[in-house]
Amino acid sequence: MFGLFKTWKALHARGIMGINRRNADYVLKYNKRSLYPIVDDKIITKERAIAAGIHVPEMYGVISTEKEISQLGSIIGGRSDFVIKPAQGAGGDGILVIADRFEDRYRTVSGRIISHDEIEHQVSSILTGLYSLGGHRDRALIEYRVTPDQIFRSISYEGVPDIRIIVLMGYPVMAMLRLPTRQSNGKANLHQGAIGVGVDLATGVTLRGTWLNSIISKHPDTANAVDGVQLPNWDGFMKMAAGCHELCGLGYIGVDMVLDQDKGPLILELNARPGLNIQIANDCGLSHRTEAVEARLAELASEGRVETVEERVRFTQQLFGHVPA
Repeated sequence: MFGLFKTWKALHARGIMGINRRNADYVLKYNKRSLYPIVDDKIITKERAIAAGIHVPEMYGVISTEKEISQLGSIIGGRSDFVIKPAQGAGGDGILVIADRFEDRYRTVSGRIISHDEIEHQVSSILTGLYSLGGHRDRALIEYRVTPDQIFRSISYEGVPDIRIIVLMGYPVMAMLRLPTRQSNGKANLHQGAIGVGVDLATGVTLRGTWLNSIISKHPDTANAVDGVQLPNWDGFMKMAAGCHELCGLGYIGVDMVLDQDKGPLILELNARPGLNIQIANDCGLSHRTEAVEARLAELASEGRVETVEERVRFTQQLFGHVPA
């Protein structure tokens, strides 16, 4: 028992945030339940982002009922690549990524050949709520397939790497790059075996990596170093993440973004209950950073002012980043 107490004290001293504190002091405090549909439904998130001028993968169409499945062919049209995903899915489940056509069939990103009927069956499964939060009926979203920037070619396996930034009241507090692996079947999902790599908030340079609860320096499939990589357009990512507070109205969110080789930074989705593994990837606790932001908010409130997106980004980069000397 004493050993457990010492461990808890050590974690507390490092500012490690546990799930109970995340839920009580941040999710419940800063996220109104009435606003959850904005982030839990990818279609609503995308529509609001488009209205706000924030870049997202282009939406080709939405299927809401079994009757509308017959429209799938016209939505796809002559496109050779696209993505179909559940609007209310979680953890990457139910997503179908088509990379090319093969005669009258389709080739998935993993190389599997499937028919149009199989795609329709997948859409039908999405509509039934097979992949949705709580198993409720869902909608299928057909959208642009992101092509990862070439910088990720040496440190990622198949799928699309993404960047998650935790944001408190519009202030980015911690960032992580998630890299697909063979273990994760090309998905950027840590629970399925993707790599989490910390990112310096000030510079956008990757730090160390964590994979299957182990610290790593190289990608297990490519054998290339995952640290020391400069992510392009980092300030753009930071400002985009900070602006998502105004987009959805929620105070504590995870912003998931990608870097497309042609379209640059794009927002994939928002999360009202972001996980805590980002702390392992950064070898740093969230609590000290969130408390510093809360102190800043109290200071600004006493002065009767608020900060712009640019000011919020600058504040956290100066406070939490490792600016080169």
